[in-house]
Amino acid sequence: MEIQRALADDAGEILTLQRAAYVAEAQLYGDPFIPPLVESVQQVRKAIETGVTLKAVEDGRIVGSVRGTLSGATCLVGRLVVAPDRQGRGVGTALLTALHEQVPEAAAFDLSTGHLSEGNLRLCRRLGYRETRRERMDDHLTLVHLRR
Repeated sequence: MEIQRALADDAGEILTLQRAAYVAEAQLYGDPFIPPLVESVQQVRKAIETGVTLKAVEDGRIVGSVRGTLSGATCLVGRLVVAPDRQGRGVGTALLTALHEQVPEAAAFDLSTGHLSEGNLRLCRRLGYRETRRERMDDHLTLVHLRR
């Protein structure tokens, strides 16, 4: 597996991967309209062009991706996705570690995930992220905000 900067031409494949990865989250929270599932290819392309988007490539296939956007001295981490058939094999760890290395000017890294997303929470805690607060979004979702 190789971690590389994503290119604008990768937007369609990353969006397809993102949708595949977030279906389980949508089912977990009973909400088929979570933002990663309704994002457009144009929005993904813009994110690639304006921030740091990394992709994990294995045998010519994108199997994971993560985004980082610098806001002051903080890198806002978003859309960490791993292909369903590659989850639990270190792809997410490799992507977050590479993002930390790609944005050395960041004094902190912030991300959020749903309160029921135990795998995401375990990964983040293992990489040094600590919970900073919880934000109730509605009856079925509380966002857990974490910082490293």
